[in-house]
Amino acid sequence: MTTFLDARTSQNASLANSIAIPILVINTPQLFGQIGLLTSGAGANPRVQFKGTVSVQLPLALVGITITIVRGTLSTDPVIYSATSTFDLSLLAPQIITFSADDFNPPITPQLTYTAFVSSNLLGTIRVGPENFDGFVVSD
Repeated sequence: MTTFLDARTSQNASLANSIAIPILVINTPQLFGQIGLLTSGAGANPRVQFKGTVSVQLPLALVGITITIVRGTLSTDPVIYSATSTFDLSLLAPQIITFSADDFNPPITPQLTYTAFVSSNLLGTIRVGPENFDGFVVSD
């Protein structure tokens, strides 16, 4: 039987167009969410599930936006999820990127920390909101 251990939410921006954070360095991750999940009472087969949203205003050019989730706090920590969405020249409205990810059998420590980053391969990308990152951990 599955045992629920913990759930957390990181809500950086709740509303559309509520922030205006430019991505100033290409291909450099910017933190947009971080959660710490307590693992007290974990049994066999721990697993973590995540979901999140990032909304960006894009420059009028072919651009790739990458979402990366790491187990830890730094962009150089072990990557457990990474995906790139490429958008074409004709997109004028903010683009909403949603994702879902999993981490199976993470090492059990008192707390597992996960950090979500966003990066762009082109200058002129602006994070506009909403932005959220949440997850939960269960075990058998």
